[in-house]
Amino acid sequence: MGTFSLALLLLVGCAEEPLPERRLTVDDCLRDVRMDDIDDAKRRCDRVVAAFPRDPQPLNERFLLHTLDGDDDAACRDIAAAVKLAKSVPAGRLDPMLAQELKMRQAACSRT
Repeated sequence: MGTFSLALLLLVGCAEEPLPERRLTVDDCLRDVRMDDIDDAKRRCDRVVAAFPRDPQPLNERFLLHTLDGDDDAACRDIAAAVKLAKSVPAGRLDPMLAQELKMRQAACSRT
């Protein structure tokens, strides 16, 4: 085997496999948000909302992203959907802070 073939074999044999992507979690919507790239955060949050369709938290967090982006209509649609989902959560299981945020944001939407 020539030197070139051996070097090529060593290089090919040492190629790294890409790292597996980290699984989405329900908390990923607001992870690493950059104000100069709200669209990236919204795309990630869209994936979180799709991955957790029965959880009101991602919709609540996407409300904030839509608000930062100036899209109040989309924000209010998300909060209405989040409130509807929250009503299906068994009593005592909904995070009290989330419940308060939903209430405040829904009130803000009804004033507009």
